[in-house]
Amino acid sequence: MRVPSLTLAAAGATLLAPATLPVPAAATQPPEPPATLSEGAVPAADLLARLGECHEISHGRYRTDADSPATVPVCGTKDVVYWKADLDIDCDGRPGAECNRGTDPQFSSTTAFQQSDGRYLKAETLPYIVVPAPSAVWDPGKLGVRGGAVAAVVYQNKVQYAVVGDTGPVDVIGEASYATARGLGIRTDPGGGGAPSDVTYIVFENSRVDPIEDHAAAVATGERLARLFVGDQ
Repeated sequence: MRVPSLTLAAAGATLLAPATLPVPAAATQPPEPPATLSEGAVPAADLLARLGECHEISHGRYRTDADSPATVPVCGTKDVVYWKADLDIDCDGRPGAECNRGTDPQFSSTTAFQQSDGRYLKAETLPYIVVPAPSAVWDPGKLGVRGGAVAAVVYQNKVQYAVVGDTGPVDVIGEASYATARGLGIRTDPGGGGAPSDVTYIVFENSRVDPIEDHAAAVATGERLARLFVGDQ
C-alpha cells in the first residue's frame, strides 16, 4: 500500500503563476491518463474467456497490500500463468518528471532487472509488471516468469502488453509500472492512483523480449502468443 505524496509539481506551478493572471485551481491538478485502445488485435474478452476456471499453482495466496488478507491465488494453464488483483503504481527505476523521490515516498532508483545498456528500467516510459520474489508460495522462475517475460495486462476491456520488469515482496501481488497504468487509462499518481481490483495479469510462460526495453517487440511477441493462446493461429 502506498502513502499519498505531496503534489510538488502542482504547488510549484501555482507559486510561479503571474499574480495578474491567477491559474484556476482545476488547472493545477495533474491530468488523468486518456482513455486508450487495446494494444494488438486480440480482444480482452477472448483472453479472459480462454483462461477458464482457476487452476491454482501457488502453494498459498497473496495479499494485494501489506495490511490486507491473503486472497489472491496464482493460476495456470499449460501456456500461461495469471492472477487477478489490484494495480498499485510502481514508479521505481530511473527517475523522471513523474517518478522520483518527490512524487513517490517509496521511490527506489533501482529495478530487479536492467536494460541492455546496464541502466535500470524507467517506469514512466516502459510498461512492465512486478512479480513477487520467489518463496515457498510460488517461484516464478520455475515456469519461465523471469525478467523480460511478456505479459498481457487486462482491465476494463483493454489490453496492455508489458514485460516482467521488477520483483516485489514475497507475500504481495498486484503492481505495475506507471506506463502500464497510463496505457490502461488508470490513474497514475503513485500515492493515490492505481486500480482497486479487477486487473488480470497474464504472463506467457518461457517468453522473453531482448532487449527488455523494446516495447514494440513486447507488443509483437505478446500479440503472437495471445493469438496462439486463444486458438487464432
